[in-house]
Amino acid sequence: MRPRFHPRLINGPFDDPGLYIPFLFQHRAIIFDLGDITCLAGRDLQKISHAFVTHTHMDHFIGFDRLLRTLLGREKTLALFGPEGFIKNVEGKLAGYSWNLVSNFNYPLNLEITEVNSQSTVCRRYCCGDKFIPVNQSVEQPFNGILYEEPGLTVTAAILDHGIPCLGLAIKEHFHVNILKDGLKKLGLEPGPWLADFKQALYNRSDPESKFELRSGQGEKARHYQLGKLASKIALITPGQKIGYITDVAYNQPNANKLVALVEEADHLFIEATFLDTHKDIAAEKNHLTAGQAGMLAAMAGAKQFSVFHFSPRYTGEEQRLREEAYLAYQKQRTENRCQRADDTLIS
Repeated sequence: MRPRFHPRLINGPFDDPGLYIPFLFQHRAIIFDLGDITCLAGRDLQKISHAFVTHTHMDHFIGFDRLLRTLLGREKTLALFGPEGFIKNVEGKLAGYSWNLVSNFNYPLNLEITEVNSQSTVCRRYCCGDKFIPVNQSVEQPFNGILYEEPGLTVTAAILDHGIPCLGLAIKEHFHVNILKDGLKKLGLEPGPWLADFKQALYNRSDPESKFELRSGQGEKARHYQLGKLASKIALITPGQKIGYITDVAYNQPNANKLVALVEEADHLFIEATFLDTHKDIAAEKNHLTAGQAGMLAAMAGAKQFSVFHFSPRYTGEEQRLREEAYLAYQKQRTENRCQRADDTLIS
């Protein structure tokens, strides 16, 4: 089974945080945080359709300028999401440049900026051709934890405490479509671009009785199948992949409760481990997690796999200590979880 998402941390563990998530077989990606993104090639940046910024400290937001510069002059809409005050922060960035030459661009870049508050989201739209002056009134909607949704996936968020509001993020594929090679062979079908259309029809939850037109090669005569019957022969549908991303949060009970609920049962959780437990007082003062706290929270959430990042530079050359502390805390908490479940079973 090949997962649809292929997330990777943008930088090393001591550098700016950020997660790049390209989509398999699509010229598309999303990004969590916009810190230093100079290591991403222009072709990678051009794939980004949605950027989710946890908060606008410099190490999480300075890359906005490079992303904007790369996308200028392209016919594209870039959606950006961030916490309270995000619209003002983005407008401040845009106001820092002169836009008198944008009429020379053949293709306009559009920005859709969404600010997330505890009760609602506020969205404004900006067009490069209008010198990034808002082109409509703000649109406000209730916030129920969902930031973005399309037929195949959902991005959810929780507002966490970092001394300022900070977003915890998760992306969940609704289900995963695996193509069965033997099924293709039995029908005499060759893999090709049509498979992307076939998968999208399933993600769109199209009527199983609807007709699906298939051309397996250039010049080939079109074949028509009933979507549901074709799916039963060439596709295996399994639960979708879930990715969690947590950085820059204080260790306290409200944060822990919201964090665990957000990334529960994540296939892969990316979580900060800024300090060692021996420096937990400094971590508390700076509203960050220790490695031990990160590992414990990953286990409490039932994460199947987790990676730690965003290490304090004070541990340069000692990153293995942070990884080991997180892993040991993860294993300890998992043991406690199993014991608790066993006790609950006995009681019931």
